[in-house]
Amino acid sequence: MAQHTKEDLKRQVLRGAREYGFGSILFRHVIGERLGVNATDMECLGVLLFKGFTTPSELAQYTGLSSGATTAMLDRLEKSALIVRRPNPYDRRSTHIVLVRETAEKLAPWFASLRSAQDQLVSRYSEPELELLADFFTRSVTMWEEERNKLLQQREGPM
Repeated sequence: MAQHTKEDLKRQVLRGAREYGFGSILFRHVIGERLGVNATDMECLGVLLFKGFTTPSELAQYTGLSSGATTAMLDRLEKSALIVRRPNPYDRRSTHIVLVRETAEKLAPWFASLRSAQDQLVSRYSEPELELLADFFTRSVTMWEEERNKLLQQREGPM
């Protein structure tokens, strides 16, 4: 087995992380094309698939859209019968956004193969390796959020 330097391995990990992101985007793009929605609308649907339901404010945070753009996106998705707005049972000032049951049923088989492939992939790793991978992704999420916030603060300040 060839020996790699730490720098080589760092580059390989970072390149892999970028390619993972690209692969995820391209996969969701194919799903979006099948549904007839744009990339931003697909990101909204992806959040709903992950969380089950969300609020417009949370969607704005996840997508980076303004409140007005989020409302327009939700209007499009509701008009396409992909989502519904429901009153928040715990806060009448708020609304929950959920997938229409038929939409969820339509999406489920498209993601079933991916879920199986992901399960097969992670099953190949030992518990210590999985702990390392989990740590990497947890820290990566935090890093992306911190870097995004830095850019947002720069945008709000003088250029």
